[in-house]
Amino acid sequence: MSPWAGRPPAGAKVSLLVLLLSVVCSRTGRSERAPEFALTKIEESDIKDDSGKEPIADDDADPEDLEVFYPTHQWQTLRPGQAVPAGSHVRLNLQTGDREARLPDRENGKSDMREEKRRRRLDKMDIDSNSFTSQELKKALAKMKESEKAERMAHEEEVRKKFRPIEQLKEEFEKLNVKMETDYEIMDKLISKFNSSASTLDEKVAALYDLEYYVHQVDNAKDFLSMGGLQLVIEGLNSTEPVLKEHAAFVLGAALSSNPKVQIEAIEGGALQKLLVILATEQPQAVKKKALFALCSMLRHFPYAQQQFLKLGGLQVLRGLFRQKGTEALHVRVVTLLYDLIVEKMLLEAPQHGEQAEEKLQQYRQVRLVPALVEQDWCAVVSKLLALPEHDAREKVLQLLGVLMAFCRERYRGDRALGAALGLLRSEYEELAAQERSEGDKDGYFQELLGSVNTIIQELA
Repeated sequence: MSPWAGRPPAGAKVSLLVLLLSVVCSRTGRSERAPEFALTKIEESDIKDDSGKEPIADDDADPEDLEVFYPTHQWQTLRPGQAVPAGSHVRLNLQTGDREARLPDRENGKSDMREEKRRRRLDKMDIDSNSFTSQELKKALAKMKESEKAERMAHEEEVRKKFRPIEQLKEEFEKLNVKMETDYEIMDKLISKFNSSASTLDEKVAALYDLEYYVHQVDNAKDFLSMGGLQLVIEGLNSTEPVLKEHAAFVLGAALSSNPKVQIEAIEGGALQKLLVILATEQPQAVKKKALFALCSMLRHFPYAQQQFLKLGGLQVLRGLFRQKGTEALHVRVVTLLYDLIVEKMLLEAPQHGEQAEEKLQQYRQVRLVPALVEQDWCAVVSKLLALPEHDAREKVLQLLGVLMAFCRERYRGDRALGAALGLLRSEYEELAAQERSEGDKDGYFQELLGSVNTIIQELA
């Protein structure tokens, strides 16, 4: 056996060495290759900037710009610094010591298909298959900023076309003499219109109608008083025009509601006497209705006015409304007023603390309203109102009967008509209350009315 048996020939050794070096160089070249979108070197003759100036020389180029190798299917020598496109084959030439690269061999056209797909993607992205230099990227970025600025300016211009500036709107409003007026200014104009001899009847009525809306507010009513409007309205109660009387009383009642300062000025200005005259004389029902509204606003929570009301024969005036034809709608309002005045005093007589409450109680003690009602036989007047068909009206009458029971009990015990009326009401409300309970309402409206009827019947037993 030869001593060289089992050993590869010398030529084979050299081939293995060359193959090993090729593998090493191939790995080295792959580690240095550029990404798929590598920067490419563009020929100077193809470069022109937007201003038409000469291209930038290689020596003056940005150091970030790299020279790109354009491989073919033949081995080509790589210069130092050149970037190799992805997928290229790289080797080290052992004879020359240079690195060489070429395109990979085609495998059934797959390489061309991949290249074609890559180019299509680049076309869709509107990017050249060759990459850009850093200066070109900077120029593209500058153009993007200019484009964004142009779009923003175009949007602002579009907004300006749709909306007018606030300065222009102010000028237009000033030309139209449009400005915001305070309630005080509006009331001042309305009072002037009502008081002007040049105003027509309709204009005066319209001014009173608008004033009623504003004087509902306590502060506006005080301003109305300081302007002299209250006295003008009180004088309007003497007008020969019924429609002016009606609206003047309406404004007066709105200004008096829960406003002690206005109540005092009104009674000192003679409003109480004028209202009683309207209610005592023959007037349209609409006028009497508004006058009664103003009277109620003056008397509530104002014991001095209640005392003057009794002195001026106010109860007799109200009693006269029950004798006049066509005043049935006012009867329940009168009953409600009397009930409220009696309850006011009863609540104040409950245990209270403080000098102010005691002082007000002394004022109410001087108002002898209930004795006056009994003396003028209001007990009989009230009991007859149980025949009213409306449940709400009956409720008001039952309430007043309840507070008068302590003073009118003997009178009511001998009143057979009252007993019969109460019996009919009990039967009616028992049926209605039972219907409420069947519907699941144990404490309904009719159950309360039934309780009031039963209470009065028990007190008369």
